Amino acid sequence: MREIQFREALREAMVEEMRKDEKIFLMGEEVAEYNGAYKVSQGMLDEFGAKRIIDTPIAELGFAGIGIGAAMKGLKPIIEFMTFNFSLVAIDQVINGAAKIHSMSGGQYSCPIVFRGPTGNAGQLAAQHSQNFENWYANCPGLKVVVPSNPYDAKGLLKQSILDPDPVIFMESEVMYGDKGEVPEEEYYLELGKAHKIQEGTDVTIVSFGKMIPRVVIPAVQELAKDGISVDLLDLRTVRPIDYAAIIESVKKTNRLVIVEEAWPLASISSEIAFNVQKNAFDYLDAPVIRVTSADVPLPYAPTLIEAALPSIKKIINAVKEVSYVK
Repeated sequence: MREIQFREALREAMVEEMRKDEKIFLMGEEVAEYNGAYKVSQGMLDEFGAKRIIDTPIAELGFAGIGIGAAMKGLKPIIEFMTFNFSLVAIDQVINGAAKIHSMSGGQYSCPIVFRGPTGNAGQLAAQHSQNFENWYANCPGLKVVVPSNPYDAKGLLKQSILDPDPVIFMESEVMYGDKGEVPEEEYYLELGKAHKIQEGTDVTIVSFGKMIPRVVIPAVQELAKDGISVDLLDLRTVRPIDYAAIIESVKKTNRLVIVEEAWPLASISSEIAFNVQKNAFDYLDAPVIRVTSADVPLPYAPTLIEAALPSIKKIINAVKEVSYVK
């Protein structure tokens, strides 16, 4: 094992797969000459050339459509959005194009394409650049949605996503690109749709994904341990498909569930999980399911208001203690 940055793990995933398959190419704004807005594609232009590392205009609708057409003809595009906030410009191509092609062609066409880039809050970027659309894409049949929380998962999940015959939405975080973590030297892949048990516990289940895990969930779990509360911690890794079996298994053990996600509360991943758990594990619950989400407002600009709106260590601790004290 060696310790590398999140951005380096993503780069390694793309480079390793591109070296094996000439059909794979990367396209997006500033991915080539500038080495990527977040330096994820650093050096890739030098190795693979301008035919496979392709700079585009600021035209998400256009280059998403080009990528989908290329995928239908047998290539394997990786389309980088500078942020998934900008993917809304291309959402017709993604939802009405990529997600539907296999079904509407009666299986005659596949669409092996990865749409990747950062999602969610990353400081004082204001409301238009701080949104989470994981649940929007997860709501659409035909797509897979991946949200890694660390460099190890980022590399293994991205490699698997590139090999997937269907379109994959791969969501990262600007604030995580510099995060370091242990990643093996040897090649590996991580199956999509399988949650990761970060920590075994007995008192309460916490389910989360993406940057919430390292930024607020793990610190909250460490604080709860000081009070003698043992947390069974699940990282979903993917939010379509969701590993319901792993969640149910954990809830049957702990009898309590707290779900943490960065998105708004209405029609969210956490609300879907809460419904599934009450449907399939109601008799095992000893307390109501509690969700810790962002406030139901456009994200403010002021740092104090950002802190008030987003999930926090304190909010998670309070939620866990609320369900823990229910007898």
